[in-house]
Amino acid sequence: MEIRFADIELLRYKTPAFDTLSLNDKLYIYHLAKASLYGRDILWDQNCRYNLRIRWMLENILLDSTVSHDDAGWQSFLTYIRQVWFANGIHHHYSTDKFQPSFSREWLLQAWNSIPTEKHTPRLTAGEVSLLTDVITNPAIMPKRVSQKGGDLLQSSACNYYDETVTQHEAEEFYASLKKTAPNPDRPVMYGMNSRLERDDRGKLWENTYRIGGLYDKNIRLIAGELESARTYAQTPLQKKNIDLLLEFYRTGSLDAFDRYTISWIGETQGTIDFVNGFTEVYGDPLGLKASWEGYVNILDTEATHRTQVISQHAQWFEDHSPVDDRFKRRECHGVTALVVQAAILGGDLYPSSAIGINLPNSNWIRSVYGSKSVTIGNLTTAYNQAAKGNGFREEFIPNHDIRSLINRYGDICDDLHTDLHECLGHGSGQMLPGVDADALGVYASTIEEARADLFGLYYIADPKMYQLGLIPTPDAWHANYYTYMLGGIMTQLVRIQPGRDIEEAHMRNRALIGNWCLHNGDAMHLAHTDGKTTLEITDYQTLRRQIGTLLAEIQRIKSTGDFPAARNIVETYGVKVDPILHAEMLRRYEALDLAPYKGLINPRYTLVKDSDGNVTDVTVDYTETYDRQMLRYGRQYTAS
Repeated sequence: MEIRFADIELLRYKTPAFDTLSLNDKLYIYHLAKASLYGRDILWDQNCRYNLRIRWMLENILLDSTVSHDDAGWQSFLTYIRQVWFANGIHHHYSTDKFQPSFSREWLLQAWNSIPTEKHTPRLTAGEVSLLTDVITNPAIMPKRVSQKGGDLLQSSACNYYDETVTQHEAEEFYASLKKTAPNPDRPVMYGMNSRLERDDRGKLWENTYRIGGLYDKNIRLIAGELESARTYAQTPLQKKNIDLLLEFYRTGSLDAFDRYTISWIGETQGTIDFVNGFTEVYGDPLGLKASWEGYVNILDTEATHRTQVISQHAQWFEDHSPVDDRFKRRECHGVTALVVQAAILGGDLYPSSAIGINLPNSNWIRSVYGSKSVTIGNLTTAYNQAAKGNGFREEFIPNHDIRSLINRYGDICDDLHTDLHECLGHGSGQMLPGVDADALGVYASTIEEARADLFGLYYIADPKMYQLGLIPTPDAWHANYYTYMLGGIMTQLVRIQPGRDIEEAHMRNRALIGNWCLHNGDAMHLAHTDGKTTLEITDYQTLRRQIGTLLAEIQRIKSTGDFPAARNIVETYGVKVDPILHAEMLRRYEALDLAPYKGLINPRYTLVKDSDGNVTDVTVDYTETYDRQMLRYGRQYTAS
């Protein structure tokens, strides 16, 4: 552990493969890494329109305020700025609730006013300072970054993908009209993905597109400059072509250009270094249309990739034997690329809190025609697994000695395998029926999609095929994955929810949906109560697997047919509400363990080494930079303002 504050624990991850690379490959990663970090301010601004100015204000106070560093206000301030850094803004990265600092408005103003005027960077007017101070300290202002409750979801969300005057109905009508006039409805672009929906002086809605010469011009120019530098060191001709296509997208903002880039990127499988750079996931938009900026670079882990290659080579077998209706199965599974990689850098919406597996693209038609790329990020799972050892969690929540021993032996292996199945095949399985709108499930789309991929992984990790292929060490090792998944979905993930709140984050809703549906629609497992503690007991793993197959078939039907009422019903029934008594118990027991419910990561730092003539002779990697120093450096080095 590097540092802990509030509900967060920061870890380090290492990239041992970097030291084995040629200088050419190291320089390729160096420039791709910088391109991944230059998009940081884009994400901050997407998350809330005040975020960047608040960050500048807070960092100014941290560096130059002359208030006492010994009082409670200063310690509260340190916790707050670290939370804001971690979340890329003033709202929690997972719950999306606004942080409530324990320092007062008056203390914050005093801290700001103590800074010598000549050190104000940027210079904020008295009115701006007053406004930002109110936004920070008044809990009624912008309380949620992403609202999923009833009413107008745009008006109740603080995210900055839409002009603050735009209503949910207006936005939905705007994009529905675009789809009606689509030139190729069977191959639709991802409308709204890379733009902010704004209102002009006459009240008419228009898209302000993220591109060179458009929105975030300065940031995207810096990203493009590093991509052009990286192109020189690309490993394959197709990598160079892909960078050219990505640059075309950044120049034009054209969604057709993005599709061309995506199709080409899927086809590049020869290089050992890959990257994602751009507007990717839609979890930050309550309507599930607009994508947050993210970037990362990875290096192939050749040895660990063996298991994902085995899985992808049998993709058609998995699809053919799926319990879903034949109408919803893919006839041909091709273009499935599945790898285990080491992350070299994390940026944007993948930093400091990162996914451990990624499957792209998100375009349904491209996925069905051209396939997909999936990665399990092995060095991140290693960091998380090492941090979890010996922390008392399993002893507290898994009292059954036999199942705990099974989890201790096989839990990490099976969790990695489930991630592989989720990313490699789960997201890529199934098909939409002709004419079904890819956005038909609206606000429930992300939850349904994550549930679909998780159920696919759960169903197949228990299949005898896994043991036959040599992917699990014993025929019953998958019991470990079932137990930890159901325990988390039903019980322990509740420690991430504030008392009295519903579950709103899509991944948490997905896990709750699966766990609670299986709990209440069969007798394969139940909750027991011993000595005042609730425990999970799974009595019939095979029956539980059959339940999972039944649920997978229904979730795939909902996805394939665009059945919005069914999506709403199943998510709201099983994935949203929290049992307050069970919730209070989980919070109490977790607090006694003194564990942080969220983990994050500190990036390595790459530095050029030059000889006396200025020629680059090496690129070194350093793992010692502290969290605070890294955040302050990023604020100076990777901003376009």
